[in-house]
Amino acid sequence: MTVTDISREPQKPEIIRLAAYCRVSSKSADQLHSFAAQIHYYKDYERKNPQYKLVDVYADEGLSGTDMKKRDEQNRLIRDCKLGKIDRVITKSVSRFARNTQELLVALRTFKELGVSIYFEEQGIDSDKMNMEMLVTFPGMAAQQESVNISDHLRRSYQMRMESGEFNCCAPAYGYDLVDGQLVVKEDEAAVIRRIFDLYLQGIGKQNIANILNAESVPRRYGQQKWHHTTIDYVIKNERYMGDALLQKEYTTETLPFRKKRNHGEKMQYYVENSNPAIVSREVFQAAQKLQEFRITVTRREHNSILSGILRCPDCGSTFRRQLLRGTVYWMCSDKAAGATNCKSRRVRENAVVDTFCLMTDKLVSHRQDLLGTLIHQLEMMQNRGSESQEKIRQIDKQIADLSAQNLVVARLHTNGVLNATDFAAQSSVISNRINALRLDRKKALAEDEDDELIYTLKSLNDTLARYVPGTPFSQALFDEIIQSITVVDNSKLTFHLVGGLAFTELIPENVRCKTA
Repeated sequence: MTVTDISREPQKPEIIRLAAYCRVSSKSADQLHSFAAQIHYYKDYERKNPQYKLVDVYADEGLSGTDMKKRDEQNRLIRDCKLGKIDRVITKSVSRFARNTQELLVALRTFKELGVSIYFEEQGIDSDKMNMEMLVTFPGMAAQQESVNISDHLRRSYQMRMESGEFNCCAPAYGYDLVDGQLVVKEDEAAVIRRIFDLYLQGIGKQNIANILNAESVPRRYGQQKWHHTTIDYVIKNERYMGDALLQKEYTTETLPFRKKRNHGEKMQYYVENSNPAIVSREVFQAAQKLQEFRITVTRREHNSILSGILRCPDCGSTFRRQLLRGTVYWMCSDKAAGATNCKSRRVRENAVVDTFCLMTDKLVSHRQDLLGTLIHQLEMMQNRGSESQEKIRQIDKQIADLSAQNLVVARLHTNGVLNATDFAAQSSVISNRINALRLDRKKALAEDEDDELIYTLKSLNDTLARYVPGTPFSQALFDEIIQSITVVDNSKLTFHLVGGLAFTELIPENVRCKTA
């Protein structure tokens, strides 16, 4: 008998799943060539380094880079790392990856916790070989400081203009135009503003005023199609309409990521009287403020309920409002109560919603394995197509890269006079249309990966319900965690919309059901 020493057999090298992250030009013409170049570069990198298998190239447009929330592709990269699809990330430089030191370090720690390494080519920084956080902080801070300095210069300029009372908004409020740096009344819009104040002082609610303007097709600005109660609220509160200006209602943070925040006393504000022509008198404006304060005081107690913003009308989609009648709390459609819609009359007791939620939860927990377990299993079975999806995306990327190269050749032939303008436009149009179609196919293929996120959400819901004991009293923590909204189907039925896109309809117990609306 022959004994083989397997320890001497050559071991097959482990394949490392590689992801590349880059930022491409935000100009549409350059973006195609830039994206194609990145794909070619990283495919060539994969070929030269056989230990790597390229998973995908994640390419964001050339944004400011100061806030990761604006980077869809970078967020997708981190999500795929969490889903275990990636072992290593490669990117050109620290500044390409992020200009915000804090968020950069958060991302790096996330990679480290997930066992994913990252390599910055320009700096030669490899998280597998050195204390990355110390080294990455320095170039990251330099790029961050550049953004901070630019923002600081702009901030000081605005501050000086506000102190002198010369600062005017770049986008004038509805009712005004900005002419040579000065606000002037736009009379057709000013008439609408005066009417809004008049209707409000007659006792008509903000949503009803919006409904009136929408019914009459009164136009708004900047492509906005409809008036909303929030629009009317902005008009009523805007001191510009009585001729004054409160400057620095909002401010931009001084550190990255730069964010606009409502000024609640953190920064100096400047009040300028008679800064611009008035549209309504001071008496009218101040009367509207007093009426608004009175209404806020009356309705403030509604916002303390866990059901605020949760209950919805199936007819108009509006949220329900709270009413206290003879010591019992009821909820009904806010627009129906205001006479703004012709919805079917519905009313539900607050304790009825709580009792019905407990019934629904008990049933869901009792049949958790049959419902959630089966659904999760089916989704995981469908996920087997994932490898096919990734291969499809790679093929699409290759076709886009090839077509982009063709487009570049056509452009050069036109520049050199080989192709006339007509032929160039025709050929370029055909190629661009094919690229756009491929990009649409790529988005559809990427959408298939959304199943991963859905499975993760459903598994989290399953774990939460596994800890719940049927028959226990109402838990607000559980309600807040699993409920997204509740549709009041009628006075006897509620549909609970849960995280993960699940919906369950439950009958309201007879003893707490409203007999009439």
